[in-house]
Amino acid sequence: MSVAELEKICIEDCEDFSPFGIFDCGQAFRWNADENGVYTGVAYGRAARVWSENGKAYIMSEPGGYEAVWRDYFDISRDYGALRREISREKTLEKACEFGKGIRILRQEPWEALCSFIISQCNNIPRIKGIVEKLCALCGDEVGFMGKKYFAFPSASAVASLSVKELDTLRSGYRAAYISQAAKGVADGSINLAEIQSLPTDEAKRELLKIEGVGEKVASCTLLFGLGKLDAFPVDVWMKRAIVEFFGEGKFDYRRFGRYAGLAQQYMFHYMRNRK
Repeated sequence: MSVAELEKICIEDCEDFSPFGIFDCGQAFRWNADENGVYTGVAYGRAARVWSENGKAYIMSEPGGYEAVWRDYFDISRDYGALRREISREKTLEKACEFGKGIRILRQEPWEALCSFIISQCNNIPRIKGIVEKLCALCGDEVGFMGKKYFAFPSASAVASLSVKELDTLRSGYRAAYISQAAKGVADGSINLAEIQSLPTDEAKRELLKIEGVGEKVASCTLLFGLGKLDAFPVDVWMKRAIVEFFGEGKFDYRRFGRYAGLAQQYMFHYMRNRK
């Protein structure tokens, strides 16, 4: 398929659609930018290119891809400008909200989010991306796009079919056993992510915490980025620093941000990692 045959969708106002903000705020690991700031990635078995220029953002994919995948994936129907203004009422977060203008919470495939954040434990983003890409190449379906070969995130069944020794080739260390066990649980239905998604956030988190290798941070990331629980609030080292910087030492309750606490978390996280 030639470039001319691809579907190119324009997001007219990219103030609330920033490819850099979306893809470099720690929520997804399948998107990489070239020297021109054009991101290419794969989600739900489809590939796309995403970039901004002249105050507009663009999504290029195979015909029909926008309606089939990308509109929901980028949560296009939600007014992030209004949410950002609401969160900015918390005066201490004004600078983080302004800095993070354009961030959107991706609606990722639940199994991919769970597996990716298991991999993310005690890891840095470049290494997480490397392990995830190796896993996709190892057992994901091939996806051709613009003359290049990419791979979809493998199904839980495909990962479950691999031995821990085979997963060791990813150089994921102790996480290989957790990846294997989670994949087998999702594949055989003993971990039912659709059912967990239907639960209130606190109950859903308790269910995720029953999975071996899933702690507070991994559970919260899976809730926010894979199960659409926008009130989830992951806390890692960066967020601990952010909480102290914005709110000082002492007791902190993220529930002050209400049902969009996860978006507030992304503004804080992005600001702390990228402000320099």
